[in-house]
Amino acid sequence: MNKAYELLKEEKLEGLDSLGFIFEHKKTKARICFISNDDTNKVFYIGFRTPPKDSTGVAHIVEHTVLCGSDKYPVKDPFVELVKGSLNTFLNAMTYPDKTVYPIASTNNADYMNLIDVYMDAVFHPNIYKYREIFEQEGWHYEMENEDSDLTINGVVYNEMKGAYSSPDDVLSRQILNSLFPDTTYAIESGGDPKVIPSLTYEDFLAFHSKYYHPSNSYIYVYGDVDIDDLLEYLDTKYLRHYDYLEVDSEINMQPAFDKPVEVTVDYPIGADQDTKNNAYLSYNVCIGDVLDPNMYRAFDILNYALVSAPGAPLYKALIDANIAEDVECSFESSQRQMYFSVVARGANEEDRDRFVDIIETTLQKEIKKGIDKKTLFAAINGEQFRARELDFGSAPKGLIIGLQLLDSWLYDKNQPFLHLHAVEVLDKIKTRVNNGLFDYIADVYLLSNNHKSVVTLRPKQGLTAADDNELKEKLAAKKASLSKEEIKQIVEHTAHLKEYQETPSSKEDLAKIPMLSRFDLTREARPIDLAVYDEDGTTILHHKVSTNGIHYFNMVFDISDITLSDIPYVSLLERFIGLMDTKHYTYADYTNEMYLHTGGITTTTAVHEVFGEHDKYRITFEVRSKFIYEEADVAKDLAMEMICNTLFSDEKRLKELIVAEKSHMESILNSRGNQVAATRARCGFSKKANISDLANGVRFYRFLVDLEENFDDRKDEIISKLNKMCKTIFAKDRLIISSTGKTEVLNQARRLVNDIRPLLSQEKLSFEGDNEFEVHPVKEALKDASQIQYVAMAGDFVKSGYKYNGSYKLLNTILGYDYFWIKVRVQGGAYGCNMNSSRQGDIVFVSYRDPNLSETLKVFEETGDYLRNFDADDRDMTKYIIGTISGMDTPLTPSQRGLRGLNCYISGISYEDLQKTRDEVLDATVEDIRALAEPVDAAMSQRYICVVGNESVVEANSELFTVVENLY
Repeated sequence: MNKAYELLKEEKLEGLDSLGFIFEHKKTKARICFISNDDTNKVFYIGFRTPPKDSTGVAHIVEHTVLCGSDKYPVKDPFVELVKGSLNTFLNAMTYPDKTVYPIASTNNADYMNLIDVYMDAVFHPNIYKYREIFEQEGWHYEMENEDSDLTINGVVYNEMKGAYSSPDDVLSRQILNSLFPDTTYAIESGGDPKVIPSLTYEDFLAFHSKYYHPSNSYIYVYGDVDIDDLLEYLDTKYLRHYDYLEVDSEINMQPAFDKPVEVTVDYPIGADQDTKNNAYLSYNVCIGDVLDPNMYRAFDILNYALVSAPGAPLYKALIDANIAEDVECSFESSQRQMYFSVVARGANEEDRDRFVDIIETTLQKEIKKGIDKKTLFAAINGEQFRARELDFGSAPKGLIIGLQLLDSWLYDKNQPFLHLHAVEVLDKIKTRVNNGLFDYIADVYLLSNNHKSVVTLRPKQGLTAADDNELKEKLAAKKASLSKEEIKQIVEHTAHLKEYQETPSSKEDLAKIPMLSRFDLTREARPIDLAVYDEDGTTILHHKVSTNGIHYFNMVFDISDITLSDIPYVSLLERFIGLMDTKHYTYADYTNEMYLHTGGITTTTAVHEVFGEHDKYRITFEVRSKFIYEEADVAKDLAMEMICNTLFSDEKRLKELIVAEKSHMESILNSRGNQVAATRARCGFSKKANISDLANGVRFYRFLVDLEENFDDRKDEIISKLNKMCKTIFAKDRLIISSTGKTEVLNQARRLVNDIRPLLSQEKLSFEGDNEFEVHPVKEALKDASQIQYVAMAGDFVKSGYKYNGSYKLLNTILGYDYFWIKVRVQGGAYGCNMNSSRQGDIVFVSYRDPNLSETLKVFEETGDYLRNFDADDRDMTKYIIGTISGMDTPLTPSQRGLRGLNCYISGISYEDLQKTRDEVLDATVEDIRALAEPVDAAMSQRYICVVGNESVVEANSELFTVVENLY
């Protein structure tokens, strides 16, 4: 045991198959948590309690800026250099309302230590004290190109938060937090209010870092197969011992309980042509109490499901039946000092606020009196237990999510770090109390009889963004008018100075200080495909032999590659609605309960797979994905077959409810994913895949839903007929492929299940009807909304111009995203992000994210070929780009992801040799290979397929660039 530390706690973490340790650094009292297990995807973070005192965004700006160079690593963007030259599996930083966290993850030991050292030096010794330009670039600054220019404001965080303040969901979340906790740090916008950010001074910014970024205020987390003795020695000798203990006032205070509920009404922006009717948000929000209560921490996710989120849940049904809203959703926030529970009505009207509250409280009274449905509660608990067993967090490392959950207690009580890591045990305990009325009690005490609540209304207001833009312009014009000629000259000179600072690259000497791996650290061999192909009496079974902790991932895959474009929106409807309507033997509520009582979930999805080696050709699958423990296989199979063979679409009232709710949901998706909307729409002029995506999940699908809602009475018979026909056409024996993921024994289970399944499917192969061709057409489109920023996309097809795909395009993603676009669009332009995507089929798209610019970004995209023609990199730089690219290709996969990868390779016709060839092309890429991409990129960009989503005024000012300008909604 290292003498610099004291071991405070050791605890067995049963559900995680781990041991937990808490150490305290004796000199500084820095806290270190180590979760020890055999996971090779090691995680580390250092976090700080950072409660802001105002809404200038100081915590957020500090988070950005400390990653812009430090004493030991004085380059301008060590974060970017790490992304380019590291095998990291996670690398980021996050600002929360009361904390800031800097996490990294890697499976490579040397890389892991390199990342830790860069981050530790960044947080404790950042260059922000040496270069004010860092604060101005990432935070905010005044800009004037010349003395006759308008005075403007720019900055990465400033523009990021203008984007956040354009989203009604983000605005509502912020107002809920502020309304419930007005006397605490949660009443403040930690990310920064764009109207307040420009009041932050450089001096206050530095003072915030100086106060909170100290070892005595830190939380250090280590996870996985790590030599903890060596790491503790490193942390002490390199960083911690050089500080003395400092009493840091960062305590997160509790909000005293309210005597009576409060009401808040706030305007939010909608487009100038958007209707204000059915566009308000109503929310009923209740403070649940101390996050250090482990039972309530788990119980309210279950209560959320039982009251609101489950199909047919009583609160949801009561509000929908009363025509209060188009959709109702619920959230439970447990990552802060006091938890809260919210019921939100979307697509509502302000005048229904009192009725909204009355229906919620009356329904709660009824449910408490008769007893909340026990079967729904048990289904919810089983679902939570399955997720606790599975620990599948998608692309995020398991250890990262566990570490962030650790802070839900550790941040507020240093003696209870592992409080919320015993999910299985707590859920077991809760389960034993269901029949004793536990949930009726907590619904009464914490929801109905609790005065610590708020009702927040978001009221839609046309032209609010334009009014705010004009107010800012007038304010800046007045500011300029008040300046002397000398002050104006200083701003112009400083604008030029900042651009020169941004354009001046870090020295080779400084860049060489960033630790990086060598090509010898990279595996030459491509990752194997987990796939074995079997024939079971004419049905293909794909087995992906993977250890899954006793879970069988069993997918029924139906090949619908012959689908017509006109049928795609109806297949998308089917994907969303099947399982949410009554079946022959169950109501939709009972069906969902049975599903979660016996499985980890049964879901449906439509997937589009590129056909390897064939231009713009795709295979399309409709997939029914189920997951269950081995013993529940037969019940899971029966439930899946009940869904696909016996769903009844004839309930017109339920069908319309689902259409209206899905339309509301799509509006939220389009609002939050403007970059994806722009990228897809730009590619729609030449790509069949993009057209399929748009018809199934994009703007055209949204407009399809709008039409269905407006004309439901005239179209309801057609919709029902179409959905029934889709079922008969899709769920046919001849279309079926089975994809089974698990250990060897699941293969025999899959063989048995398939023999039970086939007789229940349609025995004839029906064809889709209609035209399957789409027109190639120019796209120069702008979609206006109430955003304060833009998402700018430009796309093209290099294969159509005679060029072929190779692995260098994967490298190009890294080079452009973290060099050319990073400097031009993010650093100099002020956008929050910008990247590129390309495919084997030849489509390539450049797209920016939360971008204050439009034409300037398009010009950057147009000049990409010139950048590539002049591209130069020494061996070290090329190695960094290659390592960064391979890192993305080698991201660890969860068991279910490994199965889906094998399925995709089979459907697409991609062999291991194809993957190896691409990997070799990445590993062996040269500067000349990158320069050779200039011509195909120029050819693609010269096609000028363009889509911009964003601010109405900015779009109108650039209308000459577009042939189509219309509203997004």
